Amino acid sequence: MGCPAGIGGELTLRAWLARHRSGSAFVALDDPDRLTALAQRLNLDVPVRAVETPAQAVAAFASALPVLSIPLAEPPIPGQPSKANAPAVVRSIEQATTLALQGQVSAVVTNPINKAALYDAGFAYPGHTEFLAHLTGAIGRQIMMLASPTLRVVPVTVHASLRDSIAMLTTGMIVAAARTTAEALRRDFGLPHPRLAIAGLNPHAGEQGALGTEETTIIEPALATLRQDGLDVSGPWPPDTMFTAKARGRYDAAICMYHDQALIPLKTLDMDHGVNVTLGLPIVRTSPDHGTAYDIAGKGIAEATSLIAALDLAAQLGSARSH
Repeated sequence: MGCPAGIGGELTLRAWLARHRSGSAFVALDDPDRLTALAQRLNLDVPVRAVETPAQAVAAFASALPVLSIPLAEPPIPGQPSKANAPAVVRSIEQATTLALQGQVSAVVTNPINKAALYDAGFAYPGHTEFLAHLTGAIGRQIMMLASPTLRVVPVTVHASLRDSIAMLTTGMIVAAARTTAEALRRDFGLPHPRLAIAGLNPHAGEQGALGTEETTIIEPALATLRQDGLDVSGPWPPDTMFTAKARGRYDAAICMYHDQALIPLKTLDMDHGVNVTLGLPIVRTSPDHGTAYDIAGKGIAEATSLIAALDLAAQLGSARSH
């Protein structure tokens, strides 16, 4: 569902229009009445059909957008997140996860949520990723990857200030992120011998200690451990040169030290096709790499490219896990 006041509903409608003739089937966990009303308001020719099971959704997909009903407490207002509707948002995540754990669906694709509205309603998790780890019993093993056709990046520290990210960075965190990434690249992405580039933290990767010591004291010991594991790792790479076209050809994923070090290059190179993938879970989960976009919600101008990319990648990863 995502936040009902954001662009998630419109993206879902547009994704069905783009995929119902040839793409893999999906089922929306949402309020069918609100999607019907939204389609009418935006003049989108999307028939909405309530279904009881994912199997019914597959049968209906070619002719209508199938929806497993999650009723909202009140009609959403575009751009204005509602505390009253927060429980429905949480239920949609819970139900989708249960269906994936039961094998009734091959993957979960989440639309963007508004964390502040959920926090006001008592939501106790920093975001989707941590909540999904809780629901699947994978707490502490979840890793965020952003993937596009041109680049895959994994931030070791995620939603923390830059000051806090540097303070919390450890050799163990880098090792854990790299191991999880390598396993996912083998299992889900079909890369039997994944190559990982480990970013430095400081300018010029520390310049032999002249511009910072974290490369020597934290990052290089992680590289040594990973090489002992038999992994193909390189680094520490100077962060200002590791994302050039020539450099990207030398690795399959970049392990970055903090959020923006990873996400700025990926979104600059290919914002439209970037997909958020949660690694380390027993289920496949993807999402678009953008937010709720309240400024354009309800205006009929939202682009569904990233959601479609997330659906396509979810289908690919789900298929890989089933074989």
